[in-house]
Amino acid sequence: MTNVGRNKVYKAVQKRDKTGEPRMLRKPPWLKVPAFSGEQFRRVETLLRQFHLNTVCQAANCPNRGECFARGTATFLILGPLCTRGCTFCNIETGQPSLPDPDEPSRLAMVAARLQLKHVVVTSVTRDDLPDGGAGQFAAVVAAIRHTLPDATVEILTPDFRDATDAALRAIAAAPPDIFNHNIETVPQLYPVVRPGADYRRSLELLRRVKSQTGLTTKSGLMVGLGEKPSQLHEVFCDLADVGVSILTIGQYLAPSPDHHPVKRFLSPEEMASLGGDARTRGIAHVVSAPLVRSSYRAEQFVRRS
Repeated sequence: MTNVGRNKVYKAVQKRDKTGEPRMLRKPPWLKVPAFSGEQFRRVETLLRQFHLNTVCQAANCPNRGECFARGTATFLILGPLCTRGCTFCNIETGQPSLPDPDEPSRLAMVAARLQLKHVVVTSVTRDDLPDGGAGQFAAVVAAIRHTLPDATVEILTPDFRDATDAALRAIAAAPPDIFNHNIETVPQLYPVVRPGADYRRSLELLRRVKSQTGLTTKSGLMVGLGEKPSQLHEVFCDLADVGVSILTIGQYLAPSPDHHPVKRFLSPEEMASLGGDARTRGIAHVVSAPLVRSSYRAEQFVRRS
């Protein structure tokens, strides 16, 4: 890629078609991803269907899904495909979920074993309908993985658990993962429009309590390009460092459709790298920042370093 192409600022002005409806914007070259297929890719898809498991790779339409499936990895999505919240950046469907599936932990562990995963990443939809916010299912999944794959490391990426923090912390302490991840997602100024139903301080407090009460390695993730200012991001870096977060991922936000929160700007790879350096100087030990980075992308790289 030429320097001119890399240094050009891509501003995502919300353009409209002839009917006046908003249309998706053309992505800059560094956000183009190759198509993946092959035997390993098909094997992952087949196992997920066979064992009735969901992945955030598919549900969130992750741009790295092809690469990860082709590598024989996936990020499991537990507690069903329906979320009880309606964040404007997210592609996961909102609705009234079913009760937790008691067989899900054993099925997930079995697929992880068949894929011979050395690091298993598990996330979930938000379940504000459950008394423990779904933490008990996380604990059951961690326990099942420990039993089936005793040498594997486990990372959980959880919602904020809203009013069920005490119950969630008890469940996490009873079956602790190797890494606890909760994404802060964006700057507090954008929470009302990007994360309605969430609370920035509540998320920080969850990360603080997990660190102080369990001693687990804590991790978080941010999207950029939603309309945040650099100074606001710097404040978030300081806040995350203050609550003990030692791993941070930063990636470019990509709107799943014209109905989602619009992309305000595409940051260049150089800008993303600079943000990573800023986060490190503010006290976060391990930071990966690039346009296509997602919170669970190549997550195994942090296990030994954290």
